[in-house]
Amino acid sequence: MPPRSDIDVFMRDEGIMTEHPRIGIRPTIDGRRKGVRESLEEQTMNMAKSVADLFTSNLRYPDGAPVEVVIADTTIGRVHEAQACAAKFRANNVGLTVTVTPCWCYGTETTDMDPAMPHAIWGFNGTERPGAVYLAAALAGHAQIGIPAFGIYGEHVQDADDTSIPEDVRTRLLDYATAGLAVAQMKGEAYLSMGSVSMGIAGSVVNPDFFGAYLGMRNEYIDMSEFTRRIDEGIYDPEEYEQAYQWIRENFKQGKDWNPPEWQYPEKHEDWWKFVTKMTLIARDLMHGNPRLAELGFEEEAGGHGAIAAGFQGQRQWTDHFPNGDVLETILNTNFDWTGIRQPSVVATENDSLNGASMLFGYLLTNTPQIFSDVRTYWSPESIEKATGWKPEGRAAAGLLDLRNSGSTTLDGAGKAVRDGENVIKPWYELTEEDREATLEATTFHPASTGYFRGGGFSTHFRTSGEMPVTMCRINLVRGLGPVLQIAEGYTVELPDEVAFTIEERTNIEWPTTWFVPNLTGEGAFKSVYDVMNNWGANHGAISYGHIGGQLITLASMLRIPVNMHNVPEERIFRPKAWSLFGTESLEAADFRACQTFGPMYR
Repeated sequence: MPPRSDIDVFMRDEGIMTEHPRIGIRPTIDGRRKGVRESLEEQTMNMAKSVADLFTSNLRYPDGAPVEVVIADTTIGRVHEAQACAAKFRANNVGLTVTVTPCWCYGTETTDMDPAMPHAIWGFNGTERPGAVYLAAALAGHAQIGIPAFGIYGEHVQDADDTSIPEDVRTRLLDYATAGLAVAQMKGEAYLSMGSVSMGIAGSVVNPDFFGAYLGMRNEYIDMSEFTRRIDEGIYDPEEYEQAYQWIRENFKQGKDWNPPEWQYPEKHEDWWKFVTKMTLIARDLMHGNPRLAELGFEEEAGGHGAIAAGFQGQRQWTDHFPNGDVLETILNTNFDWTGIRQPSVVATENDSLNGASMLFGYLLTNTPQIFSDVRTYWSPESIEKATGWKPEGRAAAGLLDLRNSGSTTLDGAGKAVRDGENVIKPWYELTEEDREATLEATTFHPASTGYFRGGGFSTHFRTSGEMPVTMCRINLVRGLGPVLQIAEGYTVELPDEVAFTIEERTNIEWPTTWFVPNLTGEGAFKSVYDVMNNWGANHGAISYGHIGGQLITLASMLRIPVNMHNVPEERIFRPKAWSLFGTESLEAADFRACQTFGPMYR
């Protein structure tokens, strides 16, 4: 292997293909030789290196590895250099690009023409050379050819020898790269539908046109009978099964059976635990494959379905006869299992593929496990006081949303991980043994409601701790319009134990509970907590740690999915520059027009 050049120091495996999509950095330059170009070479390439260092120092892939960056071999002043850069990027799995320049360059001769990936341009704000002029010209060209690009331009003028990245530019670069990497990581991956439509839920009618045209993903399908086949024929690792079963029985505390006495079946509990353990192994193997199966003689099954996300139908055809899928969904969505602390998966309950895609958005933007919830109830302060005798205060003073679901809520949603004394949900690579133990201690597993789940099984229960910043989102499909995204930033809240118990007792007390208060703006869908509930587009929501609404808006614009509802402050909204050409007064209306005009990225 040839030695690495100083330009390629940011690539972890120079010359070797990587599974990770990389960020390509394009240093563009004034092409005029005999003095002009030569005087700008060092400054231009240093801009590229500074951006590369910013990305590799601050961003990680979901597996915890630092983000990988590829820089063009030379600065780009004319079209042949743009073509050489594009060829290098194709050979090195680049999934998004950032063009940087301190000067004027030849617009369409130097731009990236790939329509199937995100693009951004940082034009240096300096007086010596007109980087901003190139930025404007290149962005106009992008709009004209129908490949929208993000424009990044610092507010304050910098000196020509200033190699720092201003804070406003830094924020834009990181937000763009985070969203662009999410786009790149979805491309070519699969959503695995384990079963079909659950209880007539529209989101579990898997729409391949949405996944293909908007996300660049493929769809895989299995019938739930595949679980019974693999259980009956022993198509799982028997040694790992024993390890997993032992760990589950030692670490999952079985809680009270809340079923009426005539619907309680304690003699079946141990068989249920064994069955759901096998279901968990099988679901994981179906998604990701398992080379151990090939060693056991099951070569075809060892390959899996290449799924970055999946959904399990469960109700009702499965759960009327077999134990439910709550344990498999919970474990796979969590940062740890019997193998230790490890990377979570994305699994939607009831095969709600649209909520699964929403979970995937949150996961790829944060690397944190996701909460899947019913948007169950709006509790007004008056209703809470009437039911419990307690008058809500603090963040809950204007009421709250009761979020709960029996299945796909990560155990990390208990909020027992701690950072700097605050309750948080961490990426798996930051989780500690203390976090894991506290999470297990806060969680109980109750025999499933046999009114809902005639085949039995177990459901998780915890109450989310602390006042954590979270963002709830949901993709909805509208005939004639396509997908739209809604976003609500807010906080989790805690209620006094007796108040929480009284409210839980009125619904499904054996399910995980998250009390959510969205941030209110006094306008539109965010005039009140009730209005948020009343405008939510479906029965489910995907909840992610952190206030990531701005990054979700950026991601949605890359995918040409308009946002129909959000409470993100305007200064955090970042979309391609061409969006302003569709109007600057009503950003929501302009977003709809731009997305409709440019159409899905993979059309």
